[in-house]
Amino acid sequence: MGWSEVGDTVCPIARALAVVGDRWTVLILRELFLGVKRFEEFQLQTGMSSHLLSTRLKRLDAEGIVARRPYSERPVRHEYRLTDKGLDFYPLLLSLKAWGEKWGGRASKARPALSIVHRHCGHPAQIRLTCPSCEEPFGPKDVSVTLGHAFEAERQARRARA
Repeated sequence: MGWSEVGDTVCPIARALAVVGDRWTVLILRELFLGVKRFEEFQLQTGMSSHLLSTRLKRLDAEGIVARRPYSERPVRHEYRLTDKGLDFYPLLLSLKAWGEKWGGRASKARPALSIVHRHCGHPAQIRLTCPSCEEPFGPKDVSVTLGHAFEAERQARRARA
């Protein structure tokens, strides 16, 4: 399967990666969650070329992750705001932050690049996987996975072609 076909699979992970699976798009999303709204600031904070940034922002807009709104008529300029679909990316960004802090090659005692604090209680916010039924924490060794029929058939078809 080529990269251009990733979004056509039954797998929801592959379909999500087809939309947000490159580092530049994730950095744009990071900046949106940090409050950046304008093209020039995205470019400044990510170091992206204007062409690459424009392409990624258009894709995020087309996918309904951001909404583009004009803020100036002369010259015409737009800002970008996260939609509900874009806001739902937040747990993934927090997970990437936690993984990067643990495994990203920085000294474990180094001060974090950013701290996220729950406004209500004032304590650090973090990702914690808990079962919605029993509220027990879990990890990959605590679950079983069953593939749906369509996904299993798709995987079998790949094996048959190989």
